[in-house]
Amino acid sequence: MDFDIPEDLQDYLKVLDQFILDEIKPLEQENDNIRFFDHRREDARTDWERGGLPNEEWESLLREARQRADKAGHYRYPIDKQYGGQNGTNLGMAVIREHFAAMGLGLHNDLQNEHSIVGNNVGLLLMLAYGTPSQQAEWVPLLLEGKRGFAFGITEPDHGSDATHMETNAVRDGDGWRINGEKTWNTGIHKAQYDMIMARTSGKPGDGEGITAFLVPMKAEGMKVEEMLWTFNMPTDHGRVSITDVHVDDSAIFGGEGRGLQVVQHFFNENRIRQAASSLGAAQYCINESVAYAMKRKPFGKPLSSNQGIQFPLVELQAQCEMLRALIHKTAWQMDKYGNFMVSDKVSMCNYIANRLCCDAADRAMQVHGGLGYSRHKPFEHIYRHHRRYRITEGAEEIQMRRIAGYMFGYMNQKAPKGVKVG
Repeated sequence: MDFDIPEDLQDYLKVLDQFILDEIKPLEQENDNIRFFDHRREDARTDWERGGLPNEEWESLLREARQRADKAGHYRYPIDKQYGGQNGTNLGMAVIREHFAAMGLGLHNDLQNEHSIVGNNVGLLLMLAYGTPSQQAEWVPLLLEGKRGFAFGITEPDHGSDATHMETNAVRDGDGWRINGEKTWNTGIHKAQYDMIMARTSGKPGDGEGITAFLVPMKAEGMKVEEMLWTFNMPTDHGRVSITDVHVDDSAIFGGEGRGLQVVQHFFNENRIRQAASSLGAAQYCINESVAYAMKRKPFGKPLSSNQGIQFPLVELQAQCEMLRALIHKTAWQMDKYGNFMVSDKVSMCNYIANRLCCDAADRAMQVHGGLGYSRHKPFEHIYRHHRRYRITEGAEEIQMRRIAGYMFGYMNQKAPKGVKVG
């Protein structure tokens, strides 16, 4: 068994680091762009006059960073070479995302917006795997260029983690479908041209099958963003959408009639392992900063680091980081070798443990840094607020634990859901 990061991946991290130094850091410093990352970050990013939406200048800066990364050949790393990517692996994405997050806040990687110079373009990955030939011909070029995208309309106001009991429904109407319902926490809906609406088309509440994904234009009659939901971590790009008698034809069906939830599950594991790696990296950053500060801070005439009350909590966190890193790398490697669904329980373990660990590490960093740690002149409060979100989104930690229990006690199988392609 070889636990070293593959040499080619180590070399690529150096290439990415140099690109960040040459292209991204100078951009971060231009025109006072550093305001989006220093103590002014929350205010600078938020358009308070437009309901808390992301500031246009902030989103424009993120777009410029992505375009530079794409031109340099980095942004499409996980995508197939025929589309300009590098056929990047799950292990590669995990290592890169941890590496970036461990650098701290910066334009190279800001997960408040799911932004990174090495992209995780879920919409494109889904389209390549499940789009019809005509959908791919229309969508793929636009997705690659960042000119079109879709939000995910899964969660409902009265049905959070239990998507199988959703009330949004679609019924046959002439040559198409008539959709009615409501979705909430539609991330990115303020800019997305389409919303992938999950609606029940057959079966009964509780059935995993019978839910269909529809790519619905936001400009369609009956589609309305009712409100943008303010959160612990501003700005907000999370909207509540009402769908009233919206008519679409069969070409809007994505992934096959009745197969909506199964299709989305295909990429849950990829998202979760990358999210876990990012939380691990952010946790490591908090620990590293705390150790460095404790070494130089000298209250009562001696370094903070000489106190076991400072040492031991950080030792506990570092030990957890080391164990989690080994599990993330092993799990990502197994995903590459055996497929996404063969280690679903391990992915859930990585995810919920990493998100908890990051919150604990940020909290400890605040404590070690004292009043300065609690201020916005350090990034720990921002890290805590952002990663606290991940303990709820994309499967709350209780759902992840329930999933693990399902495998442990034989209620679930490590295999792809019916109707989902593998490989």
